[in-house]
Amino acid sequence: MDMTRACAYRLKPMQNDRVFTGLALRLFAIACLSTMSALIKLAETRGATLVETMFHRQLWAVPLVTGWIAMGPGLASVKTSRFGAHVSRTAVGVTGMFFTFGAVLLLPLAEATTLQFTVPIFATILGAVLLREPTGWHRWGAVIAGFVGVLIVAQPWSGHFPFYGAVVGLLAALFVAIVAVLLRQLGRTESTGTTVFWFSVLSLPPLGIAYAFQLQAHDAATWAILVGIGLIGGMGQLALTGSLRFAPVSAVVPMDYSSLIWGTLYGWAIFGAWPTPYTWIGAPLIIASGLYIVWRERVRHVRQTEGATDAPAS
Repeated sequence: MDMTRACAYRLKPMQNDRVFTGLALRLFAIACLSTMSALIKLAETRGATLVETMFHRQLWAVPLVTGWIAMGPGLASVKTSRFGAHVSRTAVGVTGMFFTFGAVLLLPLAEATTLQFTVPIFATILGAVLLREPTGWHRWGAVIAGFVGVLIVAQPWSGHFPFYGAVVGLLAALFVAIVAVLLRQLGRTESTGTTVFWFSVLSLPPLGIAYAFQLQAHDAATWAILVGIGLIGGMGQLALTGSLRFAPVSAVVPMDYSSLIWGTLYGWAIFGAWPTPYTWIGAPLIIASGLYIVWRERVRHVRQTEGATDAPAS
């Protein structure tokens, strides 16, 4: 066996281990974020407001994010020359968080989770419209199929859950997609840790001001739930970020759909809610649409890479 093949045999298990680590981190992240959603809904049943849950989500995540950066690249790495861009990202992110948390409060967990699966659909539309990315009929077809799935889940003509709840859920997915576009632009000069740090820190003053007008007493269990929202959400955010260090986006994104399992289980076990038959029909269509979009994006990336490699040097 020559040296090249020997090295290949040694490297392949290591690369596989990294991918499995990325997948495990992604699954853990989704479990954390799904648990956070259940806690948000549970806190609301105990009298906590939307603004309260948002404030505590960010407040208790700050120590986790700061500690993670301190143990990694160091706190000096958060220094930035693009403060204005971080402010814009924070404004969009807080707005998206408002809609995301609002959808959790307005809809059953499984349905709120299903509508979040439309993020790749909105990302495709924004990429085509705002970034002028080439988008062929394959992905446009997936977009149309995804929205058909949304109509099946929401059933706007039946009133089986609030129509405005479905609108809030779709707005949440739209803003997540907008944040993804902003992060792609920020990522050209900023590390992930820097971006997460500034979002966490910059979001606290406006949320704190809004929270000051809604201060109220709670029992110990409710305070524990509010703290748990921040800590568990922060862990999920870090695991979500960490998963991309070990595995490509196309490998980890399918793990995100495990949130439907968690949403269904939490909805049934805590709130006695079971997804409607329409959700079981529409959710696979939305999921298939998102997975197809991710796959087509990977195909396009591979072709571009091969084309650049095959191009003659000038």
